[in-house]
Amino acid sequence: MTTNPPNRWLIAAAGVLMQIALGAVYAWSVFRIPLTRTYGWTVAQVTVAFELAILVLGFAAFAGGLWMRRVGPRPVAFAAAVLYGSGTVLAGLSHTLPLLYLTYGVLGGAGVGLAYIVPVATLLRWFPDRRGMITGIAVAGFGAGALITAPIAER
Repeated sequence: MTTNPPNRWLIAAAGVLMQIALGAVYAWSVFRIPLTRTYGWTVAQVTVAFELAILVLGFAAFAGGLWMRRVGPRPVAFAAAVLYGSGTVLAGLSHTLPLLYLTYGVLGGAGVGLAYIVPVATLLRWFPDRRGMITGIAVAGFGAGALITAPIAER
């Protein structure tokens, strides 16, 4: 009995959808004003959470790439989902700046960074003949995340 390999374009679509979900990190600006009004924090104080998330994202993507070489994409993606999901949920429950920084900035940023590398590296393996194109498509999905999630988050 033989099984057909999955269509690589379906894998690409799944990777882009994952990147769009991760790109929601860029919709942070939607939350700045409500947080300043609710808690009396300054925009600069609230923005530190986003800055931390982006800083941690970079380090986590590097570490995730190394980890993924050893264990494959699934454990890295699972850890990313736990970190990003719990970081986002806990950020919504945060009532102090240090807790917001820890949850959204560190936990959420680590989750996004780990998750970011999974579709990019995986798609490069599925498209060895179109490496530049598939990387561009995946990164465009990440950039489009804020475009799609910001209006939803604003509601």
